[in-house]
Amino acid sequence: MTISAAVPDSASGERGGGRPHVPGVLAAVSIHATGEAVARMQESSGAMPWFPGGQTDPWDHVESAMALSATGFLAEAEAAYEWSRRTQREDGSWPIRTDVGVVTVPGIDSNFCAYIAVGVWHHFLITGDGAFLQRMWPTVWSAINLVCRFQRNDGAFRWGADHVTYAMFDEALVTGNASIYQALDCAVRIADEIGAPEPDWEAALAALGLAFREQPEVFEPPSDHSMDWYYPMLGGAIRGREGQERIAQRWDEFVVDGLGIRCVDHRPWVTGAETSELALALEALGDTEAAIALIASIGHLRDPDGSYWTGLVYDDGKRWPVEKSCWTSAAVVLAADAISRATPGNGIFRDVRRF
Repeated sequence: MTISAAVPDSASGERGGGRPHVPGVLAAVSIHATGEAVARMQESSGAMPWFPGGQTDPWDHVESAMALSATGFLAEAEAAYEWSRRTQREDGSWPIRTDVGVVTVPGIDSNFCAYIAVGVWHHFLITGDGAFLQRMWPTVWSAINLVCRFQRNDGAFRWGADHVTYAMFDEALVTGNASIYQALDCAVRIADEIGAPEPDWEAALAALGLAFREQPEVFEPPSDHSMDWYYPMLGGAIRGREGQERIAQRWDEFVVDGLGIRCVDHRPWVTGAETSELALALEALGDTEAAIALIASIGHLRDPDGSYWTGLVYDDGKRWPVEKSCWTSAAVVLAADAISRATPGNGIFRDVRRF
């Protein structure tokens, strides 16, 4: 390999004092630098693109905003949520892709639209700002009501639709549905906090959970992408012994010791975001030691400025794609917060309820 692994921080293992860190691997100051790197990528509009000048999608935008909240960049996080509030379409959706303010893929992705609830609840947990929650409530309400239109009779959610004709694409994807499961739980929590319970959302969440646990055949077969492997546990639909067994079943297919996890099971390409998300899933399952080891394994992707490269083709030691993606850095921050249990939002993945 031509890229050497990053040396662990000399201050690693210190108590974060409410600041995210990874014991023995990354000190709080290092995770804060990663948050700063995320903040530097924000556009003046508040949008969080994949990288400066790159595309913005509503899911990764929210994940990046969550990292800003967790590292104390609250004004920047609120600017990101204001972008979401301002750019939401009348039907409650956002375009799949925007490039520097120009819509380039106008379609609807149900999972992308649902994720706003996770970010808004996370920011409220960290700040306790009731005015923020009230301000974002109409945005969340519109988005989740739109998403619920995508639910099939079997409990699973169709992945998307054309924004002009509203013709829905019937496939129910494992990863997207697992993320929707978490989003619905957060949406129900927001509604309860606001004092406006939404029993239809609870029913939708219960039906989706039942599909995951008792009718897995209603979803498209898991693909060769690692996300389809760990996302049911990350999103909270599957936990406990069943979750642990599912992780064990495909561990050797995806995990490359000392380097991270493959994005695709048959390719020599490890990625930081997927590795960090698996760490989050493991932490939620109670295996914090393995989660820490995973974050340590992607030290080779860390740039001196605190940001993270997207991935590495490890058979030739080359970074690919050659970009430091905002959402990769964000995933590392969120994993660090969960592992260190630093901020009041650290349980956003762990504490998903079972309906």
